Amino acid sequence: MRIPLLCTAGALLIPLAAANAEERRELDAHEHGHGSFNMAVEGKTVAIELQVPGADIVGFEHKAKSAKDKAALKSAKESLSAPLALFKMPAAAGCKVSSAKAEFVLDDHHDDHGDHKEHAEHKGEKHADDHHDHDKHAGHDDHDKHTDAKEAKAEHAEFHADYQLTCAAPEKLTAIDFAYFGKFKNAEELEVKVVTAKGQSQYEVTRAKPKLDLGGTI
Repeated sequence: MRIPLLCTAGALLIPLAAANAEERRELDAHEHGHGSFNMAVEGKTVAIELQVPGADIVGFEHKAKSAKDKAALKSAKESLSAPLALFKMPAAAGCKVSSAKAEFVLDDHHDDHGDHKEHAEHKGEKHADDHHDHDKHAGHDDHDKHTDAKEAKAEHAEFHADYQLTCAAPEKLTAIDFAYFGKFKNAEELEVKVVTAKGQSQYEVTRAKPKLDLGGTI
Protein backbone atom coordinates (compact mmCIF):
# COMPACT_ATOMS: atom_id res chain seq x y z
CA MET A 1 0.00 0.00 0.00
CA ARG A 2 1.40 3.40 -0.94
CA ILE A 3 -0.25 6.47 0.53
CA PRO A 4 2.71 8.67 1.46
CA LEU A 5 1.07 12.07 1.21
CA LEU A 6 -2.21 10.98 2.70
CA CYS A 7 -0.42 9.72 5.77
CA THR A 8 1.34 13.04 6.33
CA ALA A 9 -1.85 14.97 7.04
CA GLY A 10 -2.43 13.25 10.38
CA ALA A 11 -4.59 10.72 12.20
CA LEU A 12 -7.74 11.99 10.51
CA LEU A 13 -6.57 10.29 7.31
CA ILE A 14 -6.43 6.76 8.71
CA PRO A 15 -10.02 5.94 7.58
CA LEU A 16 -9.17 7.08 4.05
CA ALA A 17 -6.00 5.01 4.05
CA ALA A 18 -8.05 1.94 4.98
CA ALA A 19 -10.56 2.70 2.25
CA ASN A 20 -7.73 3.08 -0.24
CA ALA A 21 -6.28 -0.30 0.69
CA GLU A 22 -9.61 -1.94 -0.18
CA GLU A 23 -9.92 0.16 -3.32
CA ARG A 24 -6.46 -0.94 -4.47
CA ARG A 25 -7.53 -4.56 -4.28
CA GLU A 26 -10.57 -3.71 -6.39
CA LEU A 27 -8.48 -1.79 -8.94
CA ASP A 28 -6.02 -4.64 -9.46
CA ALA A 29 -8.12 -5.50 -12.51
CA HIS A 30 -8.82 -1.91 -13.40
CA GLU A 31 -11.41 -0.68 -15.86
CA HIS A 32 -10.27 1.73 -18.53
CA GLY A 33 -11.89 5.14 -18.26
CA HIS A 34 -12.38 4.77 -14.51
CA GLY A 35 -10.07 5.93 -11.72
CA SER A 36 -10.04 7.12 -8.12
CA PHE A 37 -9.55 10.53 -6.52
CA ASN A 38 -9.12 10.59 -2.76
CA MET A 39 -8.92 13.79 -0.74
CA ALA A 40 -8.46 14.45 2.96
CA VAL A 41 -8.66 17.81 4.69
CA GLU A 42 -7.15 18.51 8.11
CA GLY A 43 -6.73 22.09 9.18
CA LYS A 44 -5.27 23.97 6.25
CA THR A 45 -3.71 20.85 4.75
CA VAL A 46 -5.39 19.12 1.82
CA ALA A 47 -3.90 15.78 0.73
CA ILE A 48 -4.98 14.21 -2.55
CA GLU A 49 -4.21 10.91 -4.20
CA LEU A 50 -5.11 10.12 -7.82
CA GLN A 51 -4.92 6.63 -9.31
CA VAL A 52 -5.98 6.03 -12.92
CA PRO A 53 -5.29 3.48 -15.68
CA GLY A 54 -2.42 4.40 -17.99
CA ALA A 55 -4.72 4.12 -21.01
CA ASP A 56 -6.84 6.99 -19.65
CA ILE A 57 -3.89 9.36 -19.70
CA VAL A 58 -1.53 8.32 -22.51
CA GLY A 59 -3.54 5.71 -24.41
CA PHE A 60 -1.22 2.78 -23.63
CA GLU A 61 -0.19 0.55 -20.74
CA HIS A 62 3.22 -0.76 -21.76
CA LYS A 63 6.74 0.44 -21.16
CA ALA A 64 7.44 3.54 -23.23
CA LYS A 65 9.99 2.56 -25.89
CA SER A 66 9.28 4.69 -28.94
CA ALA A 67 10.06 8.39 -29.06
CA LYS A 68 6.33 9.08 -29.39
CA ASP A 69 5.45 7.08 -26.28
CA LYS A 70 8.25 8.66 -24.27
CA ALA A 71 7.12 12.14 -25.27
CA ALA A 72 3.52 11.31 -24.32
CA LEU A 73 4.66 9.96 -20.96
CA LYS A 74 6.75 13.05 -20.22
CA SER A 75 3.88 15.37 -21.15
CA ALA A 76 1.44 13.38 -19.01
CA LYS A 77 3.68 13.54 -15.95
CA GLU A 78 4.09 17.28 -16.38
CA SER A 79 0.31 17.74 -16.62
CA LEU A 80 -0.35 15.49 -13.63
CA SER A 81 2.20 17.44 -11.60
CA ALA A 82 0.03 20.58 -11.83
CA PRO A 83 -3.02 19.58 -9.76
CA LEU A 84 -4.68 22.98 -9.55
CA ALA A 85 -4.89 23.10 -13.34
CA LEU A 86 -6.64 19.71 -13.41
CA PHE A 87 -8.75 20.05 -10.25
CA LYS A 88 -9.83 23.67 -10.08
CA MET A 89 -10.76 24.95 -6.63
CA PRO A 90 -12.44 28.23 -5.62
CA ALA A 91 -10.00 31.12 -5.55
CA ALA A 92 -11.46 32.15 -2.18
CA ALA A 93 -10.05 28.97 -0.62
CA GLY A 94 -6.52 30.26 -1.34
CA CYS A 95 -5.04 26.86 -2.15
CA LYS A 96 -1.41 26.46 -3.19
CA VAL A 97 0.59 23.36 -4.07
CA SER A 98 3.03 22.30 -1.37
CA SER A 99 4.17 19.14 -3.15
CA ALA A 100 3.22 17.08 -6.19
CA LYS A 101 4.44 13.77 -7.54
CA ALA A 102 3.22 11.72 -10.50
CA GLU A 103 4.54 8.34 -11.65
CA PHE A 104 3.74 5.69 -14.25
CA VAL A 105 3.59 2.30 -12.55
CA LEU A 106 3.95 -0.85 -14.63
CA ASP A 107 2.53 -4.13 -13.39
CA ASP A 108 5.21 -6.19 -15.13
CA HIS A 109 5.18 -9.99 -14.76
CA HIS A 110 8.21 -10.64 -16.95
CA ASP A 111 10.46 -11.37 -13.95
CA ASP A 112 9.00 -14.84 -13.50
CA HIS A 113 8.56 -15.43 -17.24
CA GLY A 114 11.99 -17.01 -17.57
CA ASP A 115 11.17 -19.63 -14.93
CA HIS A 116 7.99 -20.59 -16.76
CA LYS A 117 9.84 -20.76 -20.06
CA GLU A 118 12.51 -22.95 -18.57
CA HIS A 119 9.86 -25.25 -17.10
CA ALA A 120 8.01 -25.51 -20.42
CA GLU A 121 11.18 -26.36 -22.32
CA HIS A 122 12.12 -29.02 -19.79
CA LYS A 123 8.66 -30.53 -20.09
CA GLY A 124 9.01 -30.54 -23.87
CA GLU A 125 12.35 -32.40 -23.64
CA LYS A 126 10.86 -35.01 -21.34
CA HIS A 127 8.00 -35.65 -23.71
CA ALA A 128 10.44 -35.84 -26.61
CA ASP A 129 12.29 -38.64 -24.84
CA ASP A 130 9.04 -40.53 -24.20
CA HIS A 131 6.91 -39.71 -27.21
CA HIS A 132 9.31 -38.20 -29.76
CA ASP A 133 8.56 -35.04 -31.74
CA HIS A 134 4.76 -35.05 -31.47
CA ASP A 135 4.57 -34.42 -27.74
CA LYS A 136 7.54 -32.05 -27.87
CA HIS A 137 5.59 -29.96 -30.35
CA ALA A 138 2.55 -30.08 -28.04
CA GLY A 139 4.73 -28.85 -25.18
CA HIS A 140 5.91 -26.01 -27.39
CA ASP A 141 2.29 -25.07 -28.16
CA ASP A 142 1.48 -25.03 -24.46
CA HIS A 143 4.45 -22.75 -23.88
CA ASP A 144 3.33 -20.39 -26.63
CA LYS A 145 -0.14 -20.15 -25.09
CA HIS A 146 1.37 -19.54 -21.67
CA THR A 147 3.68 -16.86 -23.07
CA ASP A 148 0.77 -15.09 -24.78
CA ALA A 149 -1.26 -15.16 -21.57
CA LYS A 150 1.65 -13.78 -19.51
CA GLU A 151 2.34 -11.00 -21.97
CA ALA A 152 -1.36 -10.05 -22.06
CA LYS A 153 -1.42 -9.94 -18.28
CA ALA A 154 1.64 -7.68 -18.26
CA GLU A 155 -0.24 -5.03 -20.28
CA HIS A 156 -1.36 -3.21 -17.17
CA ALA A 157 -0.11 0.13 -15.92
CA GLU A 158 -1.44 3.02 -13.89
CA PHE A 159 -0.61 6.59 -13.09
CA HIS A 160 -0.28 7.36 -9.40
CA ALA A 161 -0.19 10.98 -8.31
CA ASP A 162 0.13 12.39 -4.80
CA TYR A 163 -0.49 16.03 -3.94
CA GLN A 164 -0.37 18.13 -0.84
CA LEU A 165 -1.97 21.55 -0.82
CA THR A 166 -2.09 24.33 1.73
CA CYS A 167 -5.36 26.27 1.70
CA ALA A 168 -5.62 29.61 3.53
CA ALA A 169 -9.40 29.23 3.89
CA PRO A 170 -10.28 25.53 3.54
CA GLU A 171 -13.87 26.19 4.64
CA LYS A 172 -14.33 27.94 1.30
CA LEU A 173 -13.37 24.82 -0.60
CA THR A 174 -16.98 24.31 -1.62
CA ALA A 175 -16.51 22.79 -5.07
CA ILE A 176 -13.98 21.25 -7.44
CA ASP A 177 -14.16 21.61 -11.20
CA PHE A 178 -12.53 18.55 -12.79
CA ALA A 179 -10.78 20.06 -15.83
CA TYR A 180 -8.99 16.69 -15.77
CA PHE A 181 -11.61 15.30 -18.17
CA GLY A 182 -10.95 18.03 -20.70
CA LYS A 183 -7.23 17.34 -20.55
CA PHE A 184 -7.40 13.56 -20.89
CA LYS A 185 -9.86 12.46 -23.57
CA ASN A 186 -9.91 8.78 -22.55
CA ALA A 187 -10.90 9.51 -18.94
CA GLU A 188 -14.60 8.96 -18.27
CA GLU A 189 -15.17 8.72 -14.53
CA LEU A 190 -13.54 9.19 -11.13
CA GLU A 191 -14.70 7.69 -7.87
CA VAL A 192 -14.14 10.38 -5.24
CA LYS A 193 -13.66 9.92 -1.50
CA VAL A 194 -13.39 12.93 0.80
CA VAL A 195 -12.42 12.77 4.48
CA THR A 196 -12.79 15.81 6.76
CA ALA A 197 -13.39 16.44 10.45
CA LYS A 198 -17.10 15.95 9.65
CA GLY A 199 -16.58 12.41 8.37
CA GLN A 200 -16.15 10.59 5.08
CA SER A 201 -18.16 11.20 1.92
CA GLN A 202 -18.18 9.45 -1.43
CA TYR A 203 -19.03 10.89 -4.83
CA GLU A 204 -18.74 10.21 -8.53
CA VAL A 205 -17.65 12.72 -11.15
CA THR A 206 -17.84 12.06 -14.86
CA ARG A 207 -17.00 13.64 -18.18
CA ALA A 208 -20.66 14.64 -18.49
CA LYS A 209 -20.80 16.02 -14.93
CA PRO A 210 -17.27 17.20 -14.07
CA LYS A 211 -18.13 19.59 -11.24
CA LEU A 212 -18.20 18.33 -7.64
CA ASP A 213 -20.26 20.23 -5.07
CA LEU A 214 -18.66 20.01 -1.63
CA GLY A 215 -21.04 22.39 0.09
CA GLY A 216 -21.34 21.43 3.78
CA THR A 217 -18.69 18.70 3.53
CA ILE A 218 -15.73 20.74 4.80
